[in-house]
Amino acid sequence: MPRIVQFYEPGSPDVLRVEDRAVRKPLAGEVLIAVDAIGLNRAEIAFRQGRYLEIPEKFPASLGLEAAGTILEIGPDVSGFEVGEQVATLPVFSMREYGVYGDVAVVPADALIRYPKHLTTAEAASVWMSGLTAYGGLIYLGKLSEGQSVLITAASSSAGIAAIQIARWVGAIVIATTRTGIKKRQLIEAGAHHVIVTAEEDVAARVKQITSGAGADVLFDAVGGGMVGKLANAAALGAQIILYGTLSTELTVFPLLTALRKCLTVHAYRIFSMRRFPAEREKAERFLFDRLSDGSLRAVIDRTFTLDKVADAHRYLESNQHFGKVVLSTRATEADIKEKPSDLTKLKEQR
Repeated sequence: MPRIVQFYEPGSPDVLRVEDRAVRKPLAGEVLIAVDAIGLNRAEIAFRQGRYLEIPEKFPASLGLEAAGTILEIGPDVSGFEVGEQVATLPVFSMREYGVYGDVAVVPADALIRYPKHLTTAEAASVWMSGLTAYGGLIYLGKLSEGQSVLITAASSSAGIAAIQIARWVGAIVIATTRTGIKKRQLIEAGAHHVIVTAEEDVAARVKQITSGAGADVLFDAVGGGMVGKLANAAALGAQIILYGTLSTELTVFPLLTALRKCLTVHAYRIFSMRRFPAEREKAERFLFDRLSDGSLRAVIDRTFTLDKVADAHRYLESNQHFGKVVLSTRATEADIKEKPSDLTKLKEQR
């Protein structure tokens, strides 16, 4: 019987349970996949804690948005896919209805995507949330162009690293922020032109120094809270601020006077909104597939855990020690998971 991860109440990682459960057959518009790898996201931590944009409606609740594996069964009214195909899931469904933490998962067929064959299943499970987030913020909303400067906060996250790579592909000047200096070298290796250590440096002053007083053209933020005011001060005239996360527990106070003075545009962005714009979603998928194919976008995987260590994986993600993606493997054993050279080595060699 397959293992499924569930929780019976909101709380710490300790509420997660790995249980043997029968999985229902796919209904109309759904498919059943055998899951090989699962990419972890902060959305799942917030969902588990009961403080996400959506909260569980009933218990036990499942969770998980990104997985890669093989199609086992196709439900009625599903076309375009075949049993045995290798696919990944896009994070465009609600965790109230579906979850991919397990050996198998039922998911909506319209959330499936084929991925470049050179990717491993771990890589294929690690690029879509971060890629769609970065694409939506920088390309779709921000219209980032060659020669512009972009400020990326929380840059060591998987979304931050994807944003660095996409901005480099565009030809922008990349300014990354990190709370301490521990990850500064890694951010440079990942492609950032400049790194600001927020615990030691004034963000606005450093950005103005880097941009010869102009400020950043696009500001891509996962933090919120007091960071928003700092971003407004660091922004150029007519700049765009894209807010996509709430890592800070502080109240976010919008700097209206600064926004009016600088004629700033502020966007709130969430991948789920792409369900309303199929044409834009198709463009995003094609963009990411092409960038993954030509190597300008790569998954940077920090660490892999076995499925039975899901609580430890959540604790590690919450600790903020990681650089890039944290992955669960359903097939590997503890003996299989060993230290390996950083994925950043490949990025560094490409440049």
